[in-house]
Amino acid sequence: MCGILAVFGCIDNSQAKRSRIIELSRRLRHRGPDWSGLHCHGNCYLAHQRLAIVDPASGDQPLYNEDKTVIVTVNGEIYNHKQLREKLKSHQFRTGSDCEVIAHLYEEHGEEFVDMLDGMFSFVLLDTKDNSYIAARDAIGITPLYMGWGLDGSIWFASEMKALSDDCERFISFPPGHIYSSKQGGLRRWYNPPWFLEQTPSGSYDPIVLRKAFEKAVFKRLMTDVPFGVLLSGGLDSSLVAAVACRYLAESEAACQWGSQLHTFCIGLESSPDLKAAREVADYLGTRHHGFHFTVQEGIDALEEVIYHIETYDVTTIRASTPMFLMSRKIKSLGVKMVLSGEGSDEIFGGYLYFHKAPNKEEFHQETCQKIKALHLYDCLRANKSTSAWGVEARVPFLDKEFINIAMSIDPEWKMIRPDLGRIEKWVLRNAFDDVQKPYLPKHILYRQKEQFSDGVGYSWIDGLKDHANKQVTDAMLTHASFIYPENTPTTKEAYCYRTIFEKFFPKNAARSTVPGGPSVACSTAKAVEWDAAWSKNLDPSGRAALGIHSAAYEEAVDAKNKSSLSGSPKKLQGVGEKASAVV
Repeated sequence: MCGILAVFGCIDNSQAKRSRIIELSRRLRHRGPDWSGLHCHGNCYLAHQRLAIVDPASGDQPLYNEDKTVIVTVNGEIYNHKQLREKLKSHQFRTGSDCEVIAHLYEEHGEEFVDMLDGMFSFVLLDTKDNSYIAARDAIGITPLYMGWGLDGSIWFASEMKALSDDCERFISFPPGHIYSSKQGGLRRWYNPPWFLEQTPSGSYDPIVLRKAFEKAVFKRLMTDVPFGVLLSGGLDSSLVAAVACRYLAESEAACQWGSQLHTFCIGLESSPDLKAAREVADYLGTRHHGFHFTVQEGIDALEEVIYHIETYDVTTIRASTPMFLMSRKIKSLGVKMVLSGEGSDEIFGGYLYFHKAPNKEEFHQETCQKIKALHLYDCLRANKSTSAWGVEARVPFLDKEFINIAMSIDPEWKMIRPDLGRIEKWVLRNAFDDVQKPYLPKHILYRQKEQFSDGVGYSWIDGLKDHANKQVTDAMLTHASFIYPENTPTTKEAYCYRTIFEKFFPKNAARSTVPGGPSVACSTAKAVEWDAAWSKNLDPSGRAALGIHSAAYEEAVDAKNKSSLSGSPKKLQGVGEKASAVV
């Protein structure tokens, strides 16, 4: 990942302003420690902090077209850049960077080229011929981008809020799948897939088509000129990423530079479910595995730094980001700069445990659509900023555009959890990789129950966070929380604790408005809380809050009704920890 900062329309274009832009850009240097660049054109500034993954030798940014009239600063990876270069043979390329195609595509197609890009990206482009500019963000919001407005009429774009919050009166999270055009004067959505309308699809389920689409998504993300690995929790999603990467690594260009043995990484408390499960999967796949430990106190000590980097006060995100943040530091110390991770699968396939209670396929599908649309505020934000804090890039094959389109076209009846038919959560994905002749994973891993990252690293992690918050926040403080924090009022001491830290770093009203709120159980949307009346009494984001479903559900909250319904629940599977090493 890189860090970008762009400012247009400044009244002041003095040397002092240039120095201020450089100072603000330095706040993003953790994202791109390899090189810094700045281009100034009148009252326009484009700054870049580079993490060199592809073409480390010559791909410094900002990037240009042939006569340097088009300047672009990019954070991301364009996986189909070689195919795009073939269509741009009349253009002269200066570097081997995958992002340089953006400048030349703009020359050929104007603003209507963004959908041609296959990858994850946030970019800002300046056309000096007419001083117009555009900014765009990838389809799902894998890479972060913020947009702000200064009192002097300037417009700002930055990878992280910390680079523009002090100098902008108002700022927002740039919406995924959108483009901003100075010519047209506003935002418009460039990403318009069929599933976005949330109408129930009726497509057939072909496990081979689904499997091949995912294998293709993983393979294209092996594009790298630096050491890399896979975040492996031992749960379904991360294990499939690792299994496919292992199977196809030898065919990739990366294997020529870094060998054909995959490195995998996991983190957890001592004796955590994930560490055990990840080791088992790593041994099965033959990876070079690195299991890291942390203590509850080490996690608590890192909370302030974590919240500063991830820029949210959402409880679920902070719980899961802290172990991922600590693990990313360890990974970087080994010289690794890029990792594959498993985010997105639970949203696409209804993998969270609360989906067991979906009343019908229509609501099931609508919930998956809403979850995908909100990923940029939760799991994508966590995966990107937790790793970028230490100059590590996370790539997420489940959020491949083509794979999402195929998966979301399947009739959701196939995704519904049906114990009577032997279908547990994410059955369509599990079944697609259930190859008897050439197994991808052992059966008990392939059919292991879902666990959230913050749970899988060790249940005492969440309990430790709650204990810490209870010591920091008094009953009176929580009682009066609505007066101190009238917007998105914290309802637990843990939430109050995180909010206090967040406000210290980001005190403006605009900052707190970038964080979503509302009731949730086991990572559900507010609407899905209505699926079970008991959930409204136990609004906790942990997967254990899915009463009567998780094998470690909060026993004190399981009443007679839930116990009786357990007889119809799917059989509990071996293993208990998903989404643990930053991998889902």
